[in-house]
This record gives sequence, structure tokens and C-alpha cells, in this order.
Amino acid sequence: MLFIKNYILLTWLVLFPFFLRAQNKTATDTTKLKEVVVVSSRFEESKENVAQAVQVITGARLKQLNSISTADVLQQTPGVSVQKSQLGGGSPVIRGFEANRILLVVDGVRMNNAIYRGGHLQNSITVDNNSLEKIEVGFGSSSVFYGSDALGGVVQFFTKKPVLNTTSGSALARFSTAANEYTSSINFNFGREKWAATTVVTYSKIGDLRQGANNYQPGTEKWKSIYFVEQSNGADLVRTNSRPEVQTQTGYNQMDLLQKFLYRNNDRVTQVLNFQYSNSGDIPRYDRLAQLENNQPRYAEWYYGPQKRFSGSYQLQLNNFKKLFNHSNITIAYQNLVESRHDRRLNSSNLNNRSEEVGIFSLNADFNKTFKKNDLGYGIELNQNYVQSRANRLNISTGTITNLDTRYPDGGSDVFSAAAFVSHRFKINKKWQITEGLRLNHVNLYAKFNDKRFFPFDFNSVNQANIALNGNASIIYKPKNDFKISLLGSSGFRAPNVDDLAKVFESTAGSVILPNPDLKPEYTYNAELGFEKNFKENATITLNGFYTWYRNAITTQPFLFNGQSEIFYDGELSIVTANVNAQKAYLTGFSADLTFNPLRNIIVKSNAAYTFARITSLSPQQPLDHIPPFMGLSSIEYAFKNFQGEFFVQYNQRKKLKDYNLNGEDNLPQATPNGMPAWYTVNVRAGLDLNKNFRIQTALENILDRNYRVFASGISAPGRNFIVSLRGSF
Repeated sequence: MLFIKNYILLTWLVLFPFFLRAQNKTATDTTKLKEVVVVSSRFEESKENVAQAVQVITGARLKQLNSISTADVLQQTPGVSVQKSQLGGGSPVIRGFEANRILLVVDGVRMNNAIYRGGHLQNSITVDNNSLEKIEVGFGSSSVFYGSDALGGVVQFFTKKPVLNTTSGSALARFSTAANEYTSSINFNFGREKWAATTVVTYSKIGDLRQGANNYQPGTEKWKSIYFVEQSNGADLVRTNSRPEVQTQTGYNQMDLLQKFLYRNNDRVTQVLNFQYSNSGDIPRYDRLAQLENNQPRYAEWYYGPQKRFSGSYQLQLNNFKKLFNHSNITIAYQNLVESRHDRRLNSSNLNNRSEEVGIFSLNADFNKTFKKNDLGYGIELNQNYVQSRANRLNISTGTITNLDTRYPDGGSDVFSAAAFVSHRFKINKKWQITEGLRLNHVNLYAKFNDKRFFPFDFNSVNQANIALNGNASIIYKPKNDFKISLLGSSGFRAPNVDDLAKVFESTAGSVILPNPDLKPEYTYNAELGFEKNFKENATITLNGFYTWYRNAITTQPFLFNGQSEIFYDGELSIVTANVNAQKAYLTGFSADLTFNPLRNIIVKSNAAYTFARITSLSPQQPLDHIPPFMGLSSIEYAFKNFQGEFFVQYNQRKKLKDYNLNGEDNLPQATPNGMPAWYTVNVRAGLDLNKNFRIQTALENILDRNYRVFASGISAPGRNFIVSLRGSF
């Protein structure tokens, strides 16, 4: 509580002088009620008609943030926390939900697939933030419009649109010191009267990350990178790191490509072809490489192989077919994802290789119809996932390849889902409107185990079919144009996927997760109250409080395999765990945002978010995992003519040990004896237009060079980081 009090005090100490000075000043209108969003209904609509809490990161803001990855963009988004197990990662957490309970969507196509795990994901970095037009984050259950996985919220990425009758281009070159990162990106648009094409290519080379050198608290000394392993003449050599603040074996490289074609037949028909490709190099899993055993590294190698994501889609946009609909988006898409993981123990000749390939076919057909005071939305969604899992063990000394247990069923897995939804909005008058919606979901999963030598399960396959009906209802009351009160109720649904049901994996040292074919879907029931108020067109305050009843919550708990609580896995006696339905849990919390224009050229912003959760079906009650501590960000932005600057401070409260989930994904070994310490960073960034074609940007992040980790992360955050970039346009 002391940290929260200090946060509030600091915020108001910053703001109070500006309030005093702003009494008779002309200020820029800061109202966001008129902002257009898509995430809450799949079609563009004014934010004033949306009861759901939404954060929008515009294209201008994306350029201003100038982040290495999309995960880093989300880390600076109000209400979002991002966990990292390695530098090439980033798993967003929204209202205590993470990974496969947060839905990622790119241009209307869901990224979540059958092997999105319940722990921590790195898939957000496969979306190039240099190719984005904007990002929308919807908080709370969005299952009516997006189906399974959208329990905690939706992150919607919108890539750049081809522009008709325009030929233009831009380029970016960036360097940052904390990881010796080099990024170059080029964007080109070629447009004629009826058609246009947009191309974005980005390449990044990122070195080993240096953590902060100051503020090492008791227990954080273990975060230093003391050892690393080199191979010489076929032998593993443990080296002492001469610069322990540099986290060795964290660097990687990545290339991203976006290619879009637009053809506009007429005012009523538009067609879009959208191709996206992302490919990384090997990404070292730093938290595993940093594990020590007998005061030596446990692993000589632990890395993710190249992470490849391909997406191809065709979208047909139809407008003004008034007898049937006003607007329609029909999207057919195919995605192919390849990922792998490779590990070898210190002084072992055996390199374990496990790879997964997922193919996804999808169809979305969304329609919108407006008549009188009513707005009707409806649509269908079909989705088919195919998963193939392979594994082998390579003896690096002899070249011999032998069999190895696969991460997922070696006989293949497939998941089919079908859904239909309808929503309705009725504007009673200028002050009142109500919205309601329903979605019927069907999800079928089949997985087959061919080779049972490693684990003689008493079943050969897993087959599940789940049906769920989700709904939402909201009331919005606007007593004045500058004031909105919203009340929202909704339900969420997530069917177990292949990762939940059929995974075999060492989650932490000495603990192994085994399949549980009796796993059931999980559900949420949510209530949310929101207030948004504009003051004299120079200040906006937004408050949201929520409570979520979580039923059949899937958590990792101790389990029995053939009556045994421990088994040998990969040569080590390991505790048996499995994903189980923990029956009941609850989450509650709030978010608060303040935007204030004390002067025409100055904007002051501050936000805070807090979540608390407990599993109530266990005695005594236990914390739910993935719950970040209290967090906030305060900033002052100044813009004048061709200059823009920002000073900001980011905060996280301490995560106490009593609030850790011991069997989940909170990564207790990464904590100190007192939990995860509180932290804050002081930062500044600026941009200057040299002329109409060139802009230079600089930033100094973590000015005090403080050492810290975001909760549940297995890698320390960047230390003092100087960033310089040059943007050109033509």
C-alpha cells in the first residue's frame, strides 16, 4: 500500500502545478469519446458507443515509442504487463490473464492456435510494429465477437493499408545501446486509381542484453550472468563472464515482411490480398541457460529454433447492400507456423530436438446492419488447426540420431471450431443505449498417440467436443456529451487446446507436465463498471472496475501417473503435474487513466492498474498465477512546431511471495526471498523534424540504470539504454 500511496502522491505532485496554471489557458481537446475502434464489434464504431475498456496505440504513437518489438510496445501500454523468459519474447498479461487466455488478432485473423500454451508466449514479436497502422487492446472477456481464448481481452493488430492514387515511401534506421541493436525498415506504397500495393520489410540484429548496474537488492545478485558455456574441440567449457551485467546468450536476429494488395472495384466492393512473413534466427532461452546446478550451468544449450510465421489472406469488403447489410467483411486465411526447441545438458553429447508445425485454415464472415435506432451485427467463424509434432535426439559426437518423446502427440492433432454470433445495439435516446449479444461455439479436438514407449498411457487418443453459449449485455448512460457511465456484463469461454490436453514437458527443473484427457473447458463471468469524464475540454479521467468469476479454471497442480507422484523424466526424478480444472477462482481490480492539457503544447498523462485473484476451491485459498502487481506510468509530453519530447516514469509494485502460485507459471525461482522487488524507471525521448523528409529520434531509457525484472520474467530488463534513429520519407 505504501507504494500505491507514493505513486498517487508523485502523480499529483506532477499534475498540481499544471492545474493551477491552466485555469485561463486555451487547451487542446483531449476527449477520446469520439475515437474510432474496431476491437469491440469487428467494425469501426465510435468509442462513445463502447462499454468495454479499450486502449488505442495509434500509428503516430508507435513511431514515438520507437520500440524494438511489438512486445515492448505493449509493455508501455496502460493496463498491460509483459513477461519475458528471453530477450526474443514477450507475453502480454491483461487483467490477470496471459498466453492462451489472451487473443491476438492480425487484420481480423486470429493468431492463437492449437498449441498456444498456458504459460508464457513469444508470438507477439512475430508481428512487426513497423508494419502497423495501429493497435487496439480490449480489456475483459470478448468471447461474443472472438470466441474461445478471449477470456482476459483481445490485442488487435492492424497493418498498414495500401493507399490509392499515392506513391510514397519511408525508411527507418535505428541503433540502441543496451543490446547493441540495429534495425532497418523500409516501407513503400504504390497506388493508382483502382489498385494499390504496400510493402514493408524490416530486419533487426539484436545482441546480448545488458541489465542495469544499480539497485541490486538482497536476492537479486543471482540475476547477474556469472557463467556461460563455450564449445571447444567437442568439449563444453564453462567460462566466467567478465561483464556479469551483460546477459550472455540472449541475442538474436529477425526479418519481417508485409505485402498487401488492394483493388477497389467501386464504392461498394473492395478486395485485399494480405501476405505476412516473419522469421527469426535461433532465440536462446535465457532463463534456462542461467539455471545453475552444483554451481555450474545446468544446460550447455537451450534455444528456440527459427520461429516462422506465414499468413496469407483474402478479404472481400462490401458496403451499402442496404437490404441485407451496410458493411461486410469476409476473410479467408491460411497460416503456417513452425517452431522448435533444442536443449543439451552440460557435458552431455545428446542434443534434444523437438519441433512443431501448425497449419490453420479460417473463414470469417462479419455483417453489420443499421436501421432507425438499431445497429445489428452478425457473423460466422470457421477454424481448422492441424498440428504435427516431431522429436529426435542427436549425439553431437557421433552424429547418431535416436527417437525422443514428442512434446505433443506424435500421431498428429487437429482442432476444428465453428461459431455464429449476433449482437444488437439500441439507442433509446441521446442519453441511453443498450447492447446485447450471443455467440454459439462448437470446438472439437482429436489427438493420437502412436509411440507410447516413453509414456505408456492407458489411452491411445484424446477426443473432445465442447459446445458453449456466450453472451454480453451493457448499458451506457451519457447525461452530458462529456460524461459516460457504462455497466457491462459478459461471459467468456475457452476450450482446452492441444497444449492443455496432450503436452509432455518439463515446466521447471524437477517437474514434468503430463496429459490429462479429463480436462474440461473453462468459463468466466464478468461484471464491469466504467466512468469517463471530460473537464472543460482539457482533461479526461477514466475509471474502470471489474470482477470476474472464473469457473473450471485450468491450473497446473500435482498429479498422479500410474499411481505415482514422481517419475523419471529426461534422466531426472521429477514431480508429476498436470493441467486440471481448479473449479473456482475470482479476479478483481481497477484501472485509472488521466489525460490533461494544462497548456496548448503540453499533455500530462498518468495511469494505474491493479488486479487481485484467488483460487477459492482450494483450502486454504491459493493465489491464481499470472497476476501482475500494481503498475502505473506517468508522463509529460511537449510538442512545438517540429519538435516533440516526452518525460515518463514507469512503476511496478513489489510482488510478495504469499501472492505467488507455487505450481503455476509465476516462475518462483526467479524471485528473491522477499518476492519480486518493486521498481521504477526514469526515461526521456524526443523527436525533431530536420526537414519535411527527415526526422531524428533519440531516447534515454532507464536513466538511473536500475536493475529490475518484470514479474515472472526470467531475464532482467534493459539497463540504461540510449536509442537513436533516423526516419526518412519520400
